[in-house]
Amino acid sequence: MRKLIALGCLSYLVIGLAHVVGGSVMEQMLDKYDLSYDDGGQWMMNQFLGFLVGVLLSPFITSKVGKRGGVLLSLGLLTLGEAAYSLTPDSWGLMLFIALFAGFGFGMTESVIGAMVIELAEENGKANAMTKLETFFGIGAFLMPTMASILIKYDIWQVSFPILSALAGITFILWMTLSFGSIDDKIGYHGRAKKEHVEREAGAAPTKGWFGYNRAAIPFLLLSALFFVIYVGVEMSFSNYLPSIMIDRSGMTEASAPSTLSLFWGTMILGRLFAGRLADRFGYFRYLFVAIAGACIIILAMGAVGQLSGMLVLVGLSGLFFSGVFGIALVFANGLIPGMTERTTSLLVACGGIGGAIFPKLTGWMMDSYGADRTVWILGAFIIAMFIVLLAMLALGRRQEAGAS
Repeated sequence: MRKLIALGCLSYLVIGLAHVVGGSVMEQMLDKYDLSYDDGGQWMMNQFLGFLVGVLLSPFITSKVGKRGGVLLSLGLLTLGEAAYSLTPDSWGLMLFIALFAGFGFGMTESVIGAMVIELAEENGKANAMTKLETFFGIGAFLMPTMASILIKYDIWQVSFPILSALAGITFILWMTLSFGSIDDKIGYHGRAKKEHVEREAGAAPTKGWFGYNRAAIPFLLLSALFFVIYVGVEMSFSNYLPSIMIDRSGMTEASAPSTLSLFWGTMILGRLFAGRLADRFGYFRYLFVAIAGACIIILAMGAVGQLSGMLVLVGLSGLFFSGVFGIALVFANGLIPGMTERTTSLLVACGGIGGAIFPKLTGWMMDSYGADRTVWILGAFIIAMFIVLLAMLALGRRQEAGAS
């Protein structure tokens, strides 16, 4: 299991790089193609539309080729997609087309590996295992802007894409060649994976509700889905447009602005080192409540602060509060809908993909129409809405736990 988690961490490192490479070189892409922020938002949206398709198809694909086969397919597409980006074709339409395949690759990789770890990890170690994956996601998201800043400085920002393609290719080879011992039978390529998937899903819950879920679980599932739509949408909008926001609001240079993403993801990494332990110690309810409440305060404060030093402090704090939300919320939701790990993980990550597709496009439009100042306030309003959803989600979750006990 340790080897599986280690390779899962490497895979999430690559996914983290892929998630933020667009935002890291957004200004340079828009300059190259002479486009607006709205066009950049379309690029992000296409990538996350591919992400959504990859996540939704992952249970079906893994039922046919096994979990390992699904990971190989997704990493292969990510490798090819980033290699195609490396050519930086003259046609912006072709870049938008490539974005669909790149998004499919990192979306399906995230979904399959996340479900695999939640399903196979020990019961009292699920949160810790998941936050390890999320930590390496954060490391990737931290390294890419730093690397991009250096490449932008020397006017070779296009090299970001072949570096990512090479790392994805190496990860693909490792998944293809490494053995995980007894776990190999559970993640294998062949029909056994399909049989186990069907048996597990059939015995997991009464098939009286949507997609085989118990009807009593549907309200909680819908609230969880809405939570993931807003959370991933806000996080991706904030991270992808953070350099542009800093340029507009604080006067940072194009070469130095991507480093604020490194600050954001650096504090995300720091927070994720402790998030799993804190959630296990104090409970998922309390952890999520404090994290989202803190994020609300920080983002609203960013709308009121215009000085560079103050904004940098708030950027760092926002990373700390956001750090464990995704992983802990995913484990929390799966814990209240037992026996449906692969399907629940796929649906919730897919909902995150919907948010990741819609919100950056919306944010790009807001940047063009209202400027960075108002955009930050609007993002703060979305986080308040997310906090309200969380309160309803936690209340319903407590009711479900009380009914099950």
